[in-house]
Amino acid sequence: MDARVQTERMMASAEGRPEFSVVSPVRNEAENVEQLVREIAQSLGGRAFEIIFVDDSSQDDTRARLFALKEKIPNLRVIGHRKNAGQSRAVRTGVLAARSDIVLTLDGDGQNDPADLPALLSQLNRAGAPGDLALVQGRRDKRIDSGWKKFGSRFANNVRRSILKDSNTDSGCGMRAFKRDAYLQLPYFDHMHRYLPALMQSEGFMVEERAVGHRARQHGQSNYTNFGRLADAVSDMRGVMWLRKRRRSPGGTDEI
Repeated sequence: MDARVQTERMMASAEGRPEFSVVSPVRNEAENVEQLVREIAQSLGGRAFEIIFVDDSSQDDTRARLFALKEKIPNLRVIGHRKNAGQSRAVRTGVLAARSDIVLTLDGDGQNDPADLPALLSQLNRAGAPGDLALVQGRRDKRIDSGWKKFGSRFANNVRRSILKDSNTDSGCGMRAFKRDAYLQLPYFDHMHRYLPALMQSEGFMVEERAVGHRARQHGQSNYTNFGRLADAVSDMRGVMWLRKRRRSPGGTDEI
């Protein structure tokens, strides 16, 4: 084990906080959450971590099923929105509640494979990693979705890359590992989760990618459509462009 990582683990243990936090936003995923929580716990067994599921005001029994799991999986935390606020708000709620400096995220529909979480974490924390590395973004090389949905995703990614020049190939992938303090420096807005690489780079942080698996949805249905994403993307990208244009960097700071 890398000496730096070992030191961080020891410090976290001494301070009574987890080594890292896993955050998953969910809405109407009652049939998926139980299996997903168990898979997350299994993939990270032997580590000091917490699992935070943020229920974005589900209309089914997602919240009740998660609450029932707390007795069997004591490091599971369940946070519920009183009103539906969207995926980006749910992710932010989880990050704000996280007790670790490192956050891992994955979607709550079961299509992200929790078995990829350790590799994302290792890449972010590896020996010799650049000091300004703040995000390892998942990349779904073999996406398991309908042809129409994959087309919509490719189209959106191509448009985003051509406009924002963020060189990221799959910013819509929900699997990520990032530093909490870097994330909290970013401006919050609805749908910001789709632009994390570009936003991180705008703040002067380094972003890397890592190939991750992708699985077919077993239950329920997506909360998004291609047309809905496209309509939002036009407004969102204009906003991101404005934020990047108006940003002024101090070039680092020095305490005197």
